[in-house]
Amino acid sequence: MEKALRNVILFLSKNRLLTNLAKKYGLRLGAGRFVAGESIELVTKVIKGLNKKGLDVTIDYLGEFVDNEAEANEMAEHCIIAIEEIGKKKLKSQLSLKMTSMGLDISDEVVMKNMCRILEKASEHNVFVTIDMEDYSRCEKTLEIFKELKKKYNNIGTVIQAYLYRSANDIAELKKLRPNLRLVKGAYKEPAKVAYPLKADVDENFKKIIKMHLLNGNYTAVATHDDAIIEYTKKLVKEFRIPKYQYEFQMLYGIRAERQLELVKEGYKVRVYVPYGTDWYGYFMRRLAERPANVAFILKGIFKK
Repeated sequence: MEKALRNVILFLSKNRLLTNLAKKYGLRLGAGRFVAGESIELVTKVIKGLNKKGLDVTIDYLGEFVDNEAEANEMAEHCIIAIEEIGKKKLKSQLSLKMTSMGLDISDEVVMKNMCRILEKASEHNVFVTIDMEDYSRCEKTLEIFKELKKKYNNIGTVIQAYLYRSANDIAELKKLRPNLRLVKGAYKEPAKVAYPLKADVDENFKKIIKMHLLNGNYTAVATHDDAIIEYTKKLVKEFRIPKYQYEFQMLYGIRAERQLELVKEGYKVRVYVPYGTDWYGYFMRRLAERPANVAFILKGIFKK
């Protein structure tokens, strides 16, 4: 039942009509639990609050279904404004973004132009930028762009998803670049020919790539809310005496806030992924799909109103 509900939610997450309705009606459907707000002014207040608690941040200006150059350029401009705010206000925050919002589905020229604009501004303000990973169909192209940009910029990282069969090979291939990688389970619906269908296999591959990347000596962001993966990472870094400046834990805004603070108190670096903007629908639906029990929470909130 839960798997069926998850598949329905993921299917709906790609619906353009619902995306447009969500933009029109704002954060009224419970998305405010997972999305910090619609403007940079609101998200900077959230960053300050999290920083005061000892938490680092990465922000993401949400955007999907970008299919024209003007909109891609506008998305890039939002990223540049965010970088300037981070720099001006001296916030402990990085920036995350998706290649599709920068023009990946339009042309190589558009996406590379926008990424270079962003990375130049990020270098100026000493802000690190992570390229989020999207669905499998865009994985290879995203990694190609990352490799190309890494030749010129040091303040850039990307994401590897544990549910893909290819992930261990990707980490081995990227090793020579000494990349900063965020390792995640993965949140898209993928066919069994490219991704592990069983959670147990995903978890084992997650542990495998965490160990690979850490022992390669490269910076590792372990992005998970799973206590088993967190404990595995703790034991691994202790066993191999991996310094705390080589890794961090990452969690999503609005999920397990108490656990985030517990890890900080234990001396671990924790970064909170904080999304914002008007185009929140796709992100919100994927969060519901990860834990369908959240649907009941949202429905309860709607009927209360």
